[in-house]
Amino acid sequence: MMKLDTAFLGSKVGRRIFVLFVCCALLPIGALAILSFTHVTRQLNEQSQRRLQQATKAVGMGIYERLIFLKTEMSIVASKLDPGVPGAMQSSVEAFDQPTEKRFKAIMLVTEQGTPISLHGAIENPPLPTREELEQINAGKTVISIQKRSDLPLRIFMMRSLKPQDPKAAFFMGEIDTGYLFGLLNAGTLPPMTELCVLDQSRNVLASSLPAHAPFAVAVGARIDGSASRRFEWEQDGKEYVASWWTIFLKSQFVAPNWTVVLSQWKADVLAPMANFKKMFPLVVLMSLWVVLLLSVIQIRRNLVPLKKLKEGTLQVAKGDFDTRVAITSADEFQELAGSFNTMSRQLGRQFQALTTVAEIDRAILSALDTEKIVETVLTRMRDVFSCDGVSVSLIDSKETSMAHTYVEDDTASRKPVETAELSPDEVQRLNDNREHLIIERDERPPGYLEHLANNGMKSFLVLPIFLQERLSGIITLGYTDSPPRSPDETMSFSSEVHEILVQARQLADQVAVALSNAHLIEELDQLNWGTLTALARAVDAKSPWTAGHSERVTDMTLEIGTAVGLTPKELDTLRRGALLHDVGKIGVSAAILDKPGKLTDEEYENVKRHPSMGARILEPISAYAEIIPIVLQHHEQFGGRGYPHGLAGETICLGARIVAVADVFDALVSDRPYRSGWEKKRAIEFIREGAGSQFDRNIVKAFLDVMGKEEKARQAQTMFVRWPDTPTMVEQHR
Repeated sequence: MMKLDTAFLGSKVGRRIFVLFVCCALLPIGALAILSFTHVTRQLNEQSQRRLQQATKAVGMGIYERLIFLKTEMSIVASKLDPGVPGAMQSSVEAFDQPTEKRFKAIMLVTEQGTPISLHGAIENPPLPTREELEQINAGKTVISIQKRSDLPLRIFMMRSLKPQDPKAAFFMGEIDTGYLFGLLNAGTLPPMTELCVLDQSRNVLASSLPAHAPFAVAVGARIDGSASRRFEWEQDGKEYVASWWTIFLKSQFVAPNWTVVLSQWKADVLAPMANFKKMFPLVVLMSLWVVLLLSVIQIRRNLVPLKKLKEGTLQVAKGDFDTRVAITSADEFQELAGSFNTMSRQLGRQFQALTTVAEIDRAILSALDTEKIVETVLTRMRDVFSCDGVSVSLIDSKETSMAHTYVEDDTASRKPVETAELSPDEVQRLNDNREHLIIERDERPPGYLEHLANNGMKSFLVLPIFLQERLSGIITLGYTDSPPRSPDETMSFSSEVHEILVQARQLADQVAVALSNAHLIEELDQLNWGTLTALARAVDAKSPWTAGHSERVTDMTLEIGTAVGLTPKELDTLRRGALLHDVGKIGVSAAILDKPGKLTDEEYENVKRHPSMGARILEPISAYAEIIPIVLQHHEQFGGRGYPHGLAGETICLGARIVAVADVFDALVSDRPYRSGWEKKRAIEFIREGAGSQFDRNIVKAFLDVMGKEEKARQAQTMFVRWPDTPTMVEQHR
């Protein structure tokens, strides 16, 4: 047995469609079925009754016609008889005998003298016409007389005068064969499955097809007397019958009271069509409802399955899964809707990815504090958003406003401009006139800042000018081997998607402008900072002509040693500031002590030994210099613990201070002082080497020696290529 899938009832839409189906289909079908059943049942009942009534009338008319026929036949015979001529009577009887034997049981002629003459058959105990009947016969009328017999069927006689114009002439008397008269002799005369009963006015049964007609006659008499309806029902032996009656009016043609013709039929036979209808109709209705319900469920489920897929797809998209696709092959609006959904999901995914990438680029750009980082971010990430074939960034020289340094995306780690081109006044003016974007086609001669992209096969360019303080400061270019996105002002094929790409590109260029502006401000602030530090260091060194340039030289040496030991850029930046200000505490040491040519007294030496602490105290209010205070404070500490001001040892001394200590001692030894001349570099290097592990950190000394070795090699190499006034270079000597 087929099982209905009712899972769709879990959906609100499914329940709503099902309820609508019940209201719009099942209820009307049910109501129509009830109405049809009632109407058809009533019509079948009425038709059956009407058919029985019509059959009754037809039977009655048949009986009446046969009476007329018998009357006519008797008149014909009468016209051929002449009782006054012997022999003529006998010949007429012989001729009369054959055709009437099935209609009259017997016919006799009663002469004027009352003598009966049998013309056909023999009438036993013929009834004597009553005086009234005899008068009617003599009046030329045909009389029908009924003879009653106990326990025997009634006899029907027809009488008429031989010569209606002669009242005293003889008359005919014929006993009618009731079988012929009531059509009981021939099969098929009566309607099928019907029973006939003919009653006289006194409700005596003249004829009946029922074997026991007494109960029927009683029932008929009780029903038709005083009834206006020609239908009635009766019951016999537990069976119900339906009957219809019709009156035969005999007065117009015969002198006789009316007869009543009754046709009866078993009610089950009458209602057989209706019974079959009652049996079949509910089954047909139930089958129809079941088929409609089954088809409806199938259709509802067929429509809800695509709806369920679309709902699940929408939920997945709402969760951020833009790779969701819905597959529907219904070849209807649902399939079109699924296609639109997939297109929407794909577009949302692309737009979301683009927005995410743009946001990442924005964060990367805005978090970068130097120009090179910004340029690198633009070159490496722009192609993640925009489907271009090449990217370049051109920065306008701050000093020479017509020169553009162009950077391109390549595989090298270094980020240096690949070309420097001069912008013509017309090119600058064109960029100023198209501040949003500018599209340069392949048929134009590309400006100098586009030559690198053009040389790599790019034929179209989307140019995004960057302005800082209303001055052209940079150019971002997206290169295409085909056509770039169009703007609404330049083409009719513009679409909202292209417009969105142009808007995103412009927004990204504006973010780059903001980042470059911030980087420029940071660079200016950094330059101001270093300028201040350098000025402060020079101010310290300027207290004594013997220490002029000492802080900057120590800084250069410190950075070389720091690079040799592998410090990070940030650590080198801190080290540079610490080296520049390592002697800032000498501001508190008098020039007389610093420039004293002889040996310092203990008090003077103690005064000099306080300059690291004094320097740290000077820098203490500047929170930004908190990282360099240990360098300033500890740069005279010794690795073996014999330094000052706190006698620290080993790695308790910060790394920056250990590096500055080596550079500071080396520069002091090779420099002239009021109390001695400067040492040769070789002697000073040897002093540093001998102090490794005691005064200096061994690792720092090793880095220092490496730096010195590289400088010596570089110096020797430079010496080999110096052209003396009268000798060629070594290269020229080898030619």
